[in-house]
Amino acid sequence: MPIETLLAGLKTSAAGLTSEDARQRHEVYGYNDISRIERQPIVIQYLAHFKNLLVVILLIAALVSAFVGQVLSAAIIGVIIVASVTLDFFQQYNAENAADLLRQKISTLATVTRDGKRQDVRITELVPGDIISLSAGDVVPADARVLEAWDFFVNQSVLTGEPYPVEKAAVPEGTEAPVIEAADYIFLGTSVVSGTAAAVVTRIGSGTEFGRIARTLVQRPPETEFERGLKQFSYLMTRFVFFLVIFVFFINALLKHNVLEALLFSIALAVGMTPELLPMILSLNLSQGSIAMSKKGAIVKHPESIQNIGSMDLLCTDKTGTLTENTIALVKHLDLEGNDSEKVLVYSYLNSAFQTGLKSPLDEAIIRYRQVEIAGYRKIDEIPFDFIRRRLSIAVTDESRTMLITKGAPEEILQVCSSAEQHDGRIGPLDDDVRERVNRLYRSLSADGFRTLAVGYRPLPGEVAAVSVDDETDMVLLGLIGFIDPPKESARESVQMLLAAGIELKILTGDNELVTRKICASIGLDIKGVLTGGEITHMDDEALARVVEDATVFARTNPIQKDRVMNALRRNGHVVGFIGDGINDAPSIRSADVGISVDTAVDIAKESADIILLEHDLRVLYDGVLEGRKTFGNTMKYILMGTSSNFGNMFSVAGASLFLPFLPMLPIQILLNNLLYSSSQFAIPTDNVDAEYIATPKTWNMQFIQKFILVFGPISSVFDYITFFILLSLFNADAPLFQTAWFIESICTQTLVVFVIRTRITPFYASRPSRLLLGSMALIVVVACIIPFTVIGSIFGFVHPPISFFAVLAGLVVGYLIVTDVAKRWFYRRYAHLFEKGVSRR
Repeated sequence: MPIETLLAGLKTSAAGLTSEDARQRHEVYGYNDISRIERQPIVIQYLAHFKNLLVVILLIAALVSAFVGQVLSAAIIGVIIVASVTLDFFQQYNAENAADLLRQKISTLATVTRDGKRQDVRITELVPGDIISLSAGDVVPADARVLEAWDFFVNQSVLTGEPYPVEKAAVPEGTEAPVIEAADYIFLGTSVVSGTAAAVVTRIGSGTEFGRIARTLVQRPPETEFERGLKQFSYLMTRFVFFLVIFVFFINALLKHNVLEALLFSIALAVGMTPELLPMILSLNLSQGSIAMSKKGAIVKHPESIQNIGSMDLLCTDKTGTLTENTIALVKHLDLEGNDSEKVLVYSYLNSAFQTGLKSPLDEAIIRYRQVEIAGYRKIDEIPFDFIRRRLSIAVTDESRTMLITKGAPEEILQVCSSAEQHDGRIGPLDDDVRERVNRLYRSLSADGFRTLAVGYRPLPGEVAAVSVDDETDMVLLGLIGFIDPPKESARESVQMLLAAGIELKILTGDNELVTRKICASIGLDIKGVLTGGEITHMDDEALARVVEDATVFARTNPIQKDRVMNALRRNGHVVGFIGDGINDAPSIRSADVGISVDTAVDIAKESADIILLEHDLRVLYDGVLEGRKTFGNTMKYILMGTSSNFGNMFSVAGASLFLPFLPMLPIQILLNNLLYSSSQFAIPTDNVDAEYIATPKTWNMQFIQKFILVFGPISSVFDYITFFILLSLFNADAPLFQTAWFIESICTQTLVVFVIRTRITPFYASRPSRLLLGSMALIVVVACIIPFTVIGSIFGFVHPPISFFAVLAGLVVGYLIVTDVAKRWFYRRYAHLFEKGVSRR
């Protein structure tokens, strides 16, 4: 419809809405937040936690126990389930709330006209009828109709898949074309590449084009390596539980001819083997990791990315702002002979001053260099910069002439020039000799660390009113301008810290290889090889996958080429992080296992990132890596300790039930054992992690976990059988004494073994646990030893063990811990490579 009709229908004007108008419209239209349509009632969120495979096993056990009349057993299993699910729910709920608060710190703002003046508001507060202002680098905050535009180009790839920018302009009346093709319509989630515009918001939230496909766009993100590991681990434990329980059930049913007792005993075994607190432990670890990283200057948008940053073994980064100060200064303005040229400076200044797109640091450096008098010039039109052409052109005129001035990458400017201006002002052909002289000058500047652009121009007829890319031809090469961006003082130290931590750096830059080599040399980064964007273009994916491993620098690359490099590295089995802050970095940030941006980045980069650094410093990222490895380490402690000791104890129970005339432990005692043991694990997320452990990346490997279970589970069983022998031969134990004594021994061994398994080095002496972990373990051991002497003990069928048993118990526990420590050292010498490197993650 005509713009006037549209504004009238929306009850707005070019002057915008008032704050009161906006408030009233919020009540009608809601908030401009697609994520809100995904929010479920809190009850549904809670119930969703019961879908975990490990919890399902426990639910089945509880239902069967209740069905056969074992109410107390069902109640204990129910307590375990409710405790695990409730703690997991609250940890995730609190983590999401904390993440929302953190996201508000970096929430995207929109410039809107309210109460007759421009102001910044959160994009969630936009309503239909708002007048918004947009410029290069912005994310379009809602679906809107363009009212005014100046060289306005938008990247719509998030909706259309088309990577090239589309020009948008104000059109008095619309067309019958599909809205997605409309030249005057812009869409939520797309990004502004260049130019400026004013637009009126027509649709928000779920009513936008983005919102229509929100079910796919805001659904659960692709499964991370850690999530895949959790799923595989759940299946692994399910197989162990299933086969052991079925075996024990049939053997006991056949030998003891008591199907009900065999069933209850098997159910208790299933509960005992299940690491039911894993979801809660994981949520607690991730939430604590998020908080720790926020204190060190990194905001975690997606908590799962903490594990991925800990597993990251390869970091891709642009050099500008990360390795350099990002305080670019113009140093040289040279003619083609290498002499200072005022004309080169003036033409560069005209190009930078009149362009309306996203002012690059190079443009700002030119304008900041010196005030140049350009009052006599008037801009006619502009051909915005894009990452394919890699140049920017401005058409200007004064009283005597009109010309098109182009500035950009030297290799791109040389392609559109056919002549060259000499130092005396004469214009001659751009022949091979001149090209070689220019290239020598360019290489010389680059080798000295200068970022170099070329400047060219072309006379235009005076009556010209607009220009296009087709006009960038037959231009006159004028000269070169050189910039310097010094390396950061902290860059050398940061790079060495990351390398020492087992993280390889690769530089993906749009700059040329000579400048990049100079920067890498100044910060001590060795270069294995260099690959250019042109070379990448001529490679298929298979060839690229082979060569990316042997290159450190990827120079003169555009966003598409960076993305191909990222995907090739991931297919090769690396866990890849990418740090960037520009529009051209967004695709790579989105493709990486860990997308990292900075608080000063453009909106589209921050929206794409998993983690946002509040300081553009690799040392902050290094701290985040260590936190990620601590989080992963504490999670693995619970998994390795819980699965191996649970498997060992339940294997002991299963085996003993075959030759004993009574059950080695009653089903209800097994459940109490599991409840106490699980309670001791709450403190694991607070534990210290060895410096040796966090020194290298870690990956989750099912083969490693399975071998750990099969090595350390039987060690636990051996000491259980020694306990059985002592109880029967030395204490002549009957069923109640046997069950009581083994209950105590089981709790003590599987609880205290965490102090051995939590570290690869000498426990306590070289690696100390956290005080909370030490206290919780000690408390559970004391409770287990005291219970048989209380009224509660009699309810569970316990009797008073003789005092002499505790002396035997002390010897068994010490012996078990020593043997486990010796076995641990052998195990890591033989199998640590599985844990350190993992298998190919694809």
